Amino acid sequence: MSVDQMTLFMALLALVAAVVAVLGICLLANAGGRTLLAGLRADSRRLAFSVAAVSAAGSLWFSEVAGFAPCEFCWYQRVLMYPLVVVLGVAVWRGDDLLRYRALPFSLMGVAVSAYHVQLQWFPDQGSSCDAVTPCTQQWVDHFGFMSIPVMSFCGFVAITVLVLVATVREDAGAVTASTTSEEIG
Repeated sequence: MSVDQMTLFMALLALVAAVVAVLGICLLANAGGRTLLAGLRADSRRLAFSVAAVSAAGSLWFSEVAGFAPCEFCWYQRVLMYPLVVVLGVAVWRGDDLLRYRALPFSLMGVAVSAYHVQLQWFPDQGSSCDAVTPCTQQWVDHFGFMSIPVMSFCGFVAITVLVLVATVREDAGAVTASTTSEEIG
């Protein structure tokens, strides 16, 4: 697979992650959506692990195969993504209900670091503390006019955050009572 094909593939996966995150946020925002998501807890755990594993593999591919030198903030994002592969993998294996406390710190810090990195690329004139040899403003990938590696990272961290929240959602007591009452009547 060529570098252009792989970067396009990863950009498309990042868009899918963004769509999953937006849909998850919309469903988490209302009681009916949370009731629906409560049945998808194990699936969202596995999907969060998949996003982390593909993100980690993609970052390694970009640096080791494509030859893109990671900047300082790329390293910070890697430091936050790689442990998520292990934490989420163990959570999938064990059916961990404490996932919120184990994974969210990494994913939320990853959202913050990648958001800062994105704005550094979008507004490069502000300057940064990054190395002159591998500046944080270097944009190795540009698909769809906005999709760079930090944007892909941001989409991955947001998707993982939302999927972890979905994996730990509980049905609303009112929704459970209402469904029980309608079943008893019918």
